[in-house]
Amino acid sequence: MNAIGDCVEKRVSRRTLLATSATLVGVGAAGCLGSNTESVSVLAAGSLAHTFEDHVGPAFENETGIEVHGEYYGANAVMRMVEDRTKHPDVVVSADATLLRDRLYGEFTDWDVEFAANSVGIGYNDETTFGRRLEDGEPWYELARETDEGDLAIGDPNLDPLGYRAVQAFELAEKEYDLDGFRDEMMDVVYEEPDEPQIVAGVESGSRAGAVVYRNMAVDHESPFLEFPDAYNFADPDRADHYATVEFTTDEEGYTAEGRPVLYNATVNDEADEPEAGHQLVQFLVENPDLLDDAGLTVGDGIPRAKGAVPEEIDV
Repeated sequence: MNAIGDCVEKRVSRRTLLATSATLVGVGAAGCLGSNTESVSVLAAGSLAHTFEDHVGPAFENETGIEVHGEYYGANAVMRMVEDRTKHPDVVVSADATLLRDRLYGEFTDWDVEFAANSVGIGYNDETTFGRRLEDGEPWYELARETDEGDLAIGDPNLDPLGYRAVQAFELAEKEYDLDGFRDEMMDVVYEEPDEPQIVAGVESGSRAGAVVYRNMAVDHESPFLEFPDAYNFADPDRADHYATVEFTTDEEGYTAEGRPVLYNATVNDEADEPEAGHQLVQFLVENPDLLDDAGLTVGDGIPRAKGAVPEEIDV
């Protein structure tokens, strides 16, 4: 049997236990363009769950025949799982480029590629009083001060960058509008969602009036979204020094994160089972900015951008 036929045979035999014959026809058509590897494992920031499951994964498999098996957690938790080897991914993706470098460089990798950016704001339910007043143009921070405990959600700042960026946004807004004590007020009333991919679900159901989320998360769920101003949306690279005037230190690891622009980066674990497939996936992220844009991310000037000893398989 030729190489392509052999590849299809392997994929079909594995999936006969998992799929219908109709599914097998689609899998066979996908082929194995460039690798005999059947899957690549990804451990990624929770805000990218829909991006990978609905956009990147299907498109990558269609092009290469390689399935993406993803798991999604707060990026702090992702780094901890890699460090203690609780998880053993081929590709690691962070919502904070500096976090990945601080935690994984040296032992697990010595390179990464920044492939997309994002912005921070409030995803809200327009059927709640908070949402209706927000759409009427009332300042979000004044409305936030009037909310009851648990009405607004943020990510757990000890588990993911979205969480600590929410805290940092509160602090920057406090400075921006001279809102004495605003950060502490917010931390007394917000609900800290430990499962980042679920943070929008509470807003959709109406159990939360709103949540501090990334733009792509609102796009994923087709939810109303109010982007914060550049002064605290962490989307403007030219304001990096301004963002860095605030910081947050996590409880368990004692990791201190300065405020910084939202940049997603990816690397291949030195201990990867399928490094070739991992390199292909990172290259795919580099080569498909329109796909990422459709998913609600931003690929602007200066992206993609490589750092460290990037392997020759990656062309940025």
